[in-house]
Amino acid sequence: MTIDAYVESHRGRFLEELLELIRVPSISTLPEHKADVDRAAAMTADRLREAGLENVEIVPTQRHPLVYADWLHAPGKPTVLCYGHYDVQPADPLHLWTTPPFEPAIRDGNIYARGACDDKGQFYMHVKALETLFAVHGSLPVNVKVLIEGEEEVGGESIARYVPENKEKLRADVALVSDTALYADGLPTLCVGLRGLIYLEVSAKGPSRDLHSGLYGGAAPNAVFGLAQLLAKAKDDEGRILIPGVLDDVEEPADEEIASWKRLPFDESRFLADEVGSSRLTGEPDRMVLERVWSRPTFEVHGIGGGFTGAGSKTVIPAEALAKVSFRLVPRQDPEKVVAAFRAWVAANTPPGIEASVRVLSAGPGLVVKPEHPAIESAAAAFEETMGKPTVFIRSGGSIPIVGDFARHLGIPTVMMGLGLPDDRLHSPDEKFKLENFHTGIRTIARFLLRYGGSA
Repeated sequence: MTIDAYVESHRGRFLEELLELIRVPSISTLPEHKADVDRAAAMTADRLREAGLENVEIVPTQRHPLVYADWLHAPGKPTVLCYGHYDVQPADPLHLWTTPPFEPAIRDGNIYARGACDDKGQFYMHVKALETLFAVHGSLPVNVKVLIEGEEEVGGESIARYVPENKEKLRADVALVSDTALYADGLPTLCVGLRGLIYLEVSAKGPSRDLHSGLYGGAAPNAVFGLAQLLAKAKDDEGRILIPGVLDDVEEPADEEIASWKRLPFDESRFLADEVGSSRLTGEPDRMVLERVWSRPTFEVHGIGGGFTGAGSKTVIPAEALAKVSFRLVPRQDPEKVVAAFRAWVAANTPPGIEASVRVLSAGPGLVVKPEHPAIESAAAAFEETMGKPTVFIRSGGSIPIVGDFARHLGIPTVMMGLGLPDDRLHSPDEKFKLENFHTGIRTIARFLLRYGGSA
């Protein structure tokens, strides 16, 4: 029996197993769902065991458990570390769902439910691909380790501690993550780059207490206004970052990569209307949009708080203000160097009468995987074989912290092989996952493992 024949003959069972997992409201951020999170972990462990994996264990942590399994009987073959997460986002607001979020519904060829795409449907492709290879070939073409977490949607603190503490146990040649999307429906896509993220708080203090604006206005420094003045200096009117040192180590994409992006079916007007929803795009005008969101650093302000914002009026000069800001980093940028540059810039540009300080909440680098890596080449060939079109290589403007952890602590690259779609409404009401992509993903991942193991 072939891979395609096995997947086709078990379509109904594969789907029902996935729907059973989706029905578990494993919302990691809500304490009242702790038992559901544990139930999803147990179900995941059971499915890995049933697929043929060994040494299956539920690893307790300070919050939600990890699930580990392996199969290490392919001497001389590479080892693949498969990652995913079984926890999901809250489903609010519930009234915006067409059908209940944890009662999965099949409509128009899609599975509608919370976690359908992010990430239960996608990591379950790995489980069923492994089962398929065992059924068709009696063994696996590579050594496999599986690590599934239950805290991705709440920061992933437990796995961030677990990886560096278990380097030998997790030692592998490459990681496999399916938590990304195809560039367009039917277009095989590998994500080979991610931006890093530095998330910070900038606090500003002015007078010792809130002051009467009539008695002190015009003489006393205003913390909110002073913070706004400071942040406004970070970029010019066209969106270029003006903070010295931040852009020093930015690595430009290769000419071939830029050329491949220009061949993608990108429609700027549709992107503006359907995804951004504003009157115009901003950012560096000499860079195409895909460069701005994939390969350029950014500085963004996420929120400012301070002073009086309640109903009615209260004429105060605020004593304190706080802003949440972030940098998105590209490969070669050092988070510590960027933070140091930002601290120096804040000290040099804070308005008179204001004291400003910077607190770092998290920091991680950007990364890129060369398309010439053997695992990437195998994944691209598997995609093309399954979907009948050449694979395109893209980057993501977002960050997947575990990919950075694998690179930093295990020294391995990650194959980001997702089958989601850009309109799958992750974290939103009516999240969906295309049913055919679920089955295509199983076949593609199985072929990837065969090719990477030299058995194709």
